[in-house]
Amino acid sequence: MSNTPNRQTPIFLSYFLAVSLSLMTGLVSAQSSSNYPSKPIKLIAPVAAGGGLDNLARKVADRLSKNLGQTIIVDNMGGGGGAIASQVTAKSAPDGYTLMIAYVGTHGTNPAVRKLTYDAIKDFTPVGMIGATPNVLIINPALPIKNLKEFIDYAKKNPAKLTYGTSGPGTLTHLGMEQFKMASGIFMVHVPYRGIAPAFTDLLGGQTDAMLPTLFAAIPYLKTGRVHALAVTGQKRSSAEPNIPTFKELGYAGFDGQQWYGISGPANMPEAIVTKLNTELNKVLASPEFSQEMSSEAMTLMPMTPQQFGTYIKEDIARWTKVAKSRQIEIE
Repeated sequence: MSNTPNRQTPIFLSYFLAVSLSLMTGLVSAQSSSNYPSKPIKLIAPVAAGGGLDNLARKVADRLSKNLGQTIIVDNMGGGGGAIASQVTAKSAPDGYTLMIAYVGTHGTNPAVRKLTYDAIKDFTPVGMIGATPNVLIINPALPIKNLKEFIDYAKKNPAKLTYGTSGPGTLTHLGMEQFKMASGIFMVHVPYRGIAPAFTDLLGGQTDAMLPTLFAAIPYLKTGRVHALAVTGQKRSSAEPNIPTFKELGYAGFDGQQWYGISGPANMPEAIVTKLNTELNKVLASPEFSQEMSSEAMTLMPMTPQQFGTYIKEDIARWTKVAKSRQIEIE
């Protein structure tokens, strides 16, 4: 009988251990998913406390926590245009206990214009869309302009005379206006501000001529006649201001960019947990009370599956990357 060692044994044992470990990991994951959530969930809001996004995060967290039967704590983490919050989320354990409010800045415009420490697609798990508010092209009413056609004609007859304010370089208010300039063939001077509030101040004071803020932010000034609206982005008119036509109606297709909000988590979250979160989030969106509340804030709710939300993010990044490259916009 040969005393030659059986070289197949170590290989077999390694294979057996690998399979066993995989099965045990899957079993633990399944058990944790079935018990989810068994402790408080952290929902990161990529802004300082106060303001629209923070307000939305708290309203969603309150209702979602009731559906899940577990506390959801909103953790404000401003800085870097949402980059800090995004990086923290991306590096968190993918167990469903750290989520974030993803929005057009973190998962749309920022990836299009900045070199980030995270990949807005690969490093995240899309959970679900919440909704969006359109952007609206507004002007100082002192201008001799009544509609979009007159605005374009005036800009072409007065090259470089018109100015537009934004909440900063590379933001939606900037890229959206650059998209419009390309489509209409006009030239306006960009005046960047540190936030939307000072941009509004100068528009109202006549220091600038136009802006493309969210409709929600513009409504108070529209109601008092301190600004004049020409067109809104999106596929259809907003129920909050149904008299404002869309860019599409006026002959400019492709102006679908909006200030959107959703929920994402770290990459590789268990499918069962993602499905549960998405189901409960969509129940929140289906609530007539919540729908009415969001409608009053010019937001259209947009329930989606995780897969649909992931596709939406990819398309939005592609949209703004195209604009940024065409206009050579890159933020250090």
